[in-house]
Amino acid sequence: MKILVIGSGGREHTMVWKLAQSPRKPTLYCAPGNAGIESLATCVPIKADDIAGLKAFVQSEQIDLTVVGPEAPLALGIVDEFRKAKLKIFGPTKGAARIEASKVFSKEIMASAKILTAKAQSFDQLAPALAYLDQHDIPVVVKADGLAQGKGVVVATTREEAKQAVRDSLEHAVFGQAGQRVLIEQFLDGEELTIMAFTDGRTVVPMLPAQDHKRVGDGDRGPNTGGMGAYCPAPLGTMALREQVTKQVLYPAVEALSRMGCPFQGVLYAGIMVVKGIPYVLEFNARMGDPETQVVLPLLKTDLLEVIEAVVEHRLDQLTVDWHDDTAVCVVMTSEGYPGSYQTGRAIHGLPSTTDERSVVFHAGTGRAGAEVVTAGGRVLGITGLGKTLAEAQAEAYRVTRAIAFDGAHYRTDIAHRAFARPA
Repeated sequence: MKILVIGSGGREHTMVWKLAQSPRKPTLYCAPGNAGIESLATCVPIKADDIAGLKAFVQSEQIDLTVVGPEAPLALGIVDEFRKAKLKIFGPTKGAARIEASKVFSKEIMASAKILTAKAQSFDQLAPALAYLDQHDIPVVVKADGLAQGKGVVVATTREEAKQAVRDSLEHAVFGQAGQRVLIEQFLDGEELTIMAFTDGRTVVPMLPAQDHKRVGDGDRGPNTGGMGAYCPAPLGTMALREQVTKQVLYPAVEALSRMGCPFQGVLYAGIMVVKGIPYVLEFNARMGDPETQVVLPLLKTDLLEVIEAVVEHRLDQLTVDWHDDTAVCVVMTSEGYPGSYQTGRAIHGLPSTTDERSVVFHAGTGRAGAEVVTAGGRVLGITGLGKTLAEAQAEAYRVTRAIAFDGAHYRTDIAHRAFARPA
């Protein structure tokens, strides 16, 4: 069986790594891939958003199944295009992917499905948005409506900061088209949790709960990033809370999308804020999270290929999805300057030469310069440690991280700190 995974980050490396473990021994391709993926799959130099190029490759190589990693090709309608050509693909249609591609649409879905979320108002004109902020409580959250690679959200602690975020989006077009409309949202004070789920549009199978670390610096300080690390399962996600999220968030969202004529097949990601024990939805994504994938998929016991096929073929209700009773912690190493501007092309030293069953180095922004693996992005590597306990997994992740070096490398030293701070 031939499988193409689309994307080039840590999430896609994790997917390829997990699919390579399938007892069915599929032949794997990745477009465009990275320096870590190339040891497991044939990397194809086609960009993730080049839908025509990807479709032509799948048809010429007679690929049996395509798995979409990132959000951009989903928002562009790759699933619709592939389905029209009778090609098997894992991921939601353009209509269903709007739950991530438009935060305003996402709020409409939540309102229609009576899903708890922060109160919000949307604006596409500067003056009314600034006037609204004059009346709004602080802190406040300002979000670009469209896809901004995890960087379109500002938690403003002063009114001036909030107004600057609105100006950046609507007046200075910092986020391009994604910021032509903004959402001004009530600030929720609580603890974040990620619950992703496989769904075929009817059945919903939640994954283990994870928590990621958005801020660039220790102690959750500094600007927001695409994610500096994660751990799973997060103790905050008790069995009772998971059941509540499945019943009150995941199923209602899937059912609302079906009612609108755009059933969701793939992975639905719910970013939750737990406020005094009550789960509110911060955001939905239409694909797996990054770096959450790097801690959730290593704990999946069931063959990922079997799960993906069950989703694509609408028979998820016939499959039992099992998980390992372990813990995973992922530490993200970034380029100096990230999430701002950074240099690439720096040689990476100390990458493990052999695989270890207690740790995996997932490549995110890497490339090759001759024989050397070099940095090629802001988030460079995700080092996942596994253990029977959170302390074991964290120690393993940092043991491997400390052995890897490149000029200007940065990583947080406190991944999973909230779990350790929780009362036993």
